Amino acid sequence: MGTVNDFIENIDTASDGSGTSRAGSREKQIIRTSMIGIGTNAALAGFKAAVGLLTNSIAIVLDAVNNLSDAGSSLITIIGTKLAGKAPDKKHPFGHGRVEYLSALLISVIVLYAGITSFTESVKEILHPSSPEYTTVSLVIVGVAVLVKIVLGRYVKGVGEKVNSDSLVNSGTDAMLDSVISASTLVAAILYLTVGVSLEAWLGAIISAVIIKSGIDMLCETISQLLGESVDAEFARAIKKTVTSFPDVSGAYDLVLNNYGPDAFNGSIHIEVPDTYTADQLDELIRSITLKVYEEHHVILTAVGVYSVNTGRNEATKMRDRIYKEVLAQQYINQVHGFYVNEDKKTIRFDVVVSFDAPDRRKVWTDICAKIQQMYPDYTLQVALDSDFSEE
Repeated sequence: MGTVNDFIENIDTASDGSGTSRAGSREKQIIRTSMIGIGTNAALAGFKAAVGLLTNSIAIVLDAVNNLSDAGSSLITIIGTKLAGKAPDKKHPFGHGRVEYLSALLISVIVLYAGITSFTESVKEILHPSSPEYTTVSLVIVGVAVLVKIVLGRYVKGVGEKVNSDSLVNSGTDAMLDSVISASTLVAAILYLTVGVSLEAWLGAIISAVIIKSGIDMLCETISQLLGESVDAEFARAIKKTVTSFPDVSGAYDLVLNNYGPDAFNGSIHIEVPDTYTADQLDELIRSITLKVYEEHHVILTAVGVYSVNTGRNEATKMRDRIYKEVLAQQYINQVHGFYVNEDKKTIRFDVVVSFDAPDRRKVWTDICAKIQQMYPDYTLQVALDSDFSEE
C-alpha cells in the first residue's frame, strides 16, 4: 500500500480523468472568470466615462469609476489565486491557500472604499448641484450596462459558489450592486427628462450607503474565515459516515478540521475499535481510513486517535448504558463517547461533549463527575471535558 502523500499526489494529478488536477481545474475556472470580468468592466468603464463626461452626469461618471474598481478586483482575484496555488514549501508546509482569503479581504476593502468615495461625491453634488444633459444614446448605453452587469454578476457569483472562491463571490456580488447603481441612474435620468427633477445625487447617496454596508458585510465575513470558523455540520457528518463505514469502527468522534484555504482541510479524528485489535490491524485500518477520507472528501487526516471498546464483558456494557443514560439526561450534553472499563485497575474512562451554549462548561463537567463517582465509588474516573467543533 502506498503512503498517504503518494495517494494524494495521484488524486491531484488525475482527479478529473483528463490529466488535469482538481486544484488546477479550479484555478483555471477562477482565472478565466476573472479575465471575463476584467474585459467586461474595462469596456463598460470606457463607455460610461465617455457618456458621463458628455452628459455632465456625476452618477454615470461614478458608475464608470466603480467599473474600474471591479476590474481591479478581478485582477486581485487572479493574483491571489496564482499565489494560493503555489506548492507547499519548507516555510509553509500546509500550502498557500489562505492567500485567497487575503485577496477576498482586499476586494472587500475596495468595495468599501468605492462606496465611501461614491457617497462623498454624491453629497458634494447634493450641496452643489449641476444640470445633467442626457441623450437617447447615453440612456441606451446605461440600459445595456444594467443588463450586462446583471448577467456578469450572476455568472461570476455562480462560478464562485461552484468552486468555493470567496473572491469571485464578492466580485459577483459587487457586480450585482453595480447593476442597481446603473438602474438607479437610468431611473434618475427618466425622471429628469419627464418631470424636470434631478434626483441622481440623492439616489447616488442612497446606493452608496448600500455599497458601504455590503463592503462591511464582506469584510466581516472574510475576517471571520481568517480567524477560523467551525466546520459545516453536514460536512462533518459526511466524513464521520465514511469513517464508520469500516466494519470494526463503532464510532467516530472528535473531528477537528483546520482550514488552509478553500477546500484545503487537514484534521484529526478519533475512532472506536474493539480492545482486541493488534497494532498491525490498527495500522492497516488507520491507513485505509485516511486514504478513503481523502478520496471522498479531499480532507487530509494527519492523525487518527483510538478509543478501545470493551469486548466480552457484559458488566461493562451494563455500566456503559447506565452511565450514558445518566450523563445524556443532563442539560448541555451533546454526546458521550470513548467509554472503557478496566476491571483490573478499577478505572472508568470516557469523554463528555459539553455544548458551547452552556453558561459554565466546567461546572457541567464537574457535576457529571460527581454524579458518576457516587454511582461507582470504588472506581477511579477519567472523564475528559470535550468539545464538538461542528456543534452538530
